[in-house]
Amino acid sequence: MPTGTPLSGATLLITGGGSGLGRRLALGAARRGSRVVIWDLDAARGAAVRDEIRAAGGFAEAHIVDVTDREAVKAAAGVAGPVDVLVNNAGVVSGRPLLEATDEAIERTMNVNVMALYWVTRAFLGGMANRRRGTVVTIASAAGLVGVARQTDYSASKFAAFGFNESLRAELRAGRTGVNTLVVCPYYIDTGMFDGVQTRWPLLLPILQEEQVATRILDAIEAGRRKLVLPPIVNLLPALRILPVTVFDGLMDVLGVNRTMDHFTGRDATRAEEKTVGPGA
Repeated sequence: MPTGTPLSGATLLITGGGSGLGRRLALGAARRGSRVVIWDLDAARGAAVRDEIRAAGGFAEAHIVDVTDREAVKAAAGVAGPVDVLVNNAGVVSGRPLLEATDEAIERTMNVNVMALYWVTRAFLGGMANRRRGTVVTIASAAGLVGVARQTDYSASKFAAFGFNESLRAELRAGRTGVNTLVVCPYYIDTGMFDGVQTRWPLLLPILQEEQVATRILDAIEAGRRKLVLPPIVNLLPALRILPVTVFDGLMDVLGVNRTMDHFTGRDATRAEEKTVGPGA
């Protein structure tokens, strides 16, 4: 049976590790004694986190990697070598209704949030299975449990991320590989990814803080957990589908499902500066 992966002495690779939740995870893992490998499209951000870890006496390296490029991922994986913990954290959000989002933004969202899971995981999973140990972490979202308005591509990508993790877990268990999987489904995290979101009613659930979420994820990796939903009450969202549609819709409004993103200023997949494969949320 898969067990937790101790972070002390482990090699942890994180995609989108140069900012937001990815940065916090990299710093936290380094404090726990991990050798941290940061993949990010933004060279300056990745290097800044690397240097921050080194300044504190930890070990870290940073590489510019486009996780949507299969060949680039294979090449970078060869440089990184075996890893004990893989954190699929890279993510973008277009934040536009389906008819307003550009073709390029939708394609980018799906490539970063979904296809990259396959390319990056395939690059490292064989080594984990051969060593019969390791953990694959997929940062999904509460939007992977219940769809949200004006984020059709993002929600669909996070549903796919959740399904990817669930199917991968079943596959690894059936093969008795000893490799664990962990899917993380957080509510809104205060990373700036969703700045400008307006909701029909005030949010009843608290905005999560990066440090808090990162700590919980690292604890879950070491404990061998298979799913982490933050806050835990979000686990109930899928069950609400058994209710009449009008009741379900009303509850989604009260819980703060998006009404408009007209003032959205977060990580828009159409903006070049936001193609840095930022934090998962």
